[in-house]
Amino acid sequence: MVNVIATPRLLQLASPALPVGAYSYSQGLEWAIESGDVTDTNVARRWIEEHLALVIARFEAPLYAASFAAWQGEDDAEIVRLNAEFIASRESAEPRAETLQVGFSYSAWCREVAPVTLVQRAALAAMDRVCAPVAASLAAFASGLTVRDGLCAYVFGFAENQVMVLAKALPMGQIAAQKLLFALADSVTRTVAVALELDEADWSSASPWLAIAQMKHETQYSRLFRS
Repeated sequence: MVNVIATPRLLQLASPALPVGAYSYSQGLEWAIESGDVTDTNVARRWIEEHLALVIARFEAPLYAASFAAWQGEDDAEIVRLNAEFIASRESAEPRAETLQVGFSYSAWCREVAPVTLVQRAALAAMDRVCAPVAASLAAFASGLTVRDGLCAYVFGFAENQVMVLAKALPMGQIAAQKLLFALADSVTRTVAVALELDEADWSSASPWLAIAQMKHETQYSRLFRS
């Protein structure tokens, strides 16, 4: 039987109206624009696609999928391990602050909106800090979504936020932004597919130039975004 409730809940989690604050962050893209590394739509598309393929697909997205499985199996120890691993992988202050703030907001959404169980509430409460992918995966699981659909919404949200950064900082018109987001659909799909098949032994969060961009953004003279 088709779950007719799942689609609206998927759209809710993918909506920019979801109050998790992810739109406040550029993940280093604002500095890339300021420094001249990203100068037009074509370069911007390559920046986002490489971020998806080299960073999201190989670490954040597979960790989200593993967290989803841990929530499903009520494996509290695994949830704690994955949460600590992701927080430790943040190379500088801004990306760490971002994942903790977004994770805090997802956790609040789960407690107040989603039908989380007492076991899940206790697992959230046991962690002093919750990262974004761990909390977002609980939001998807508690909403009755599959891991693939939940992860697709999560990855699409990242791509959409990056495009919105460009619309404000490059600047880019609304139609150009929509064209770019439309063009990124294949990259979003590939990111999800890779993440769901990637063994943990092959996870990798190493991305030196992105880390440098995020660190440089911390001291950028004038900026619109928090990271």
